[in-house]
Amino acid sequence: MEFYEDFCNLMREIGFDEVGIMDAAKIKLLPEVRAMCAANRCGAYGKKWCCPPGCGTLEECEERVRRFEKAVVMLTVTHLEDSFDFEGMQEGSRHHRGLFQKAMETAREGGQEILPLGSGGCGGCEICTYPDAPCRFPEKFTVPMEAYGIMVSDVCRATGLHYCGGNSTVTYVSAILF
Repeated sequence: MEFYEDFCNLMREIGFDEVGIMDAAKIKLLPEVRAMCAANRCGAYGKKWCCPPGCGTLEECEERVRRFEKAVVMLTVTHLEDSFDFEGMQEGSRHHRGLFQKAMETAREGGQEILPLGSGGCGGCEICTYPDAPCRFPEKFTVPMEAYGIMVSDVCRATGLHYCGGNSTVTYVSAILF
């Protein structure tokens, strides 16, 4: 457990607002969350490796998750000018994604196999190679937690993290499974 606590402390040092640990076995993959992806509100369904169906079936995702012991869950809270501050939301997403890339690099330095589950799409490429060629940057590749059918608010509750940062804020959440 000391490794995970040390990793959490390091994640706080690099800039995540809150960090928690949970048993990976307690992560639930829900078909109703995955179904939200199929509604394609973001326009990425069927167009990226990080999104369904490119990231695999829910059963394949479940099989991957069950190979891991612990999940370190990290979040950032971005304060907005108001609830319509789209630029602030985008900047918060870029900030979180940058921290998460550092988190993945740090986790991989330890030599352990990891499963990074990000906040939103991968964001590694302007145009994804899906389905014609493999991912160009597998070391930066992440799948959104929701694409795996994970209800992010449930994971935050299980780790004691504050999913809602308050009025005029947006919270971004990612996890690394070890």
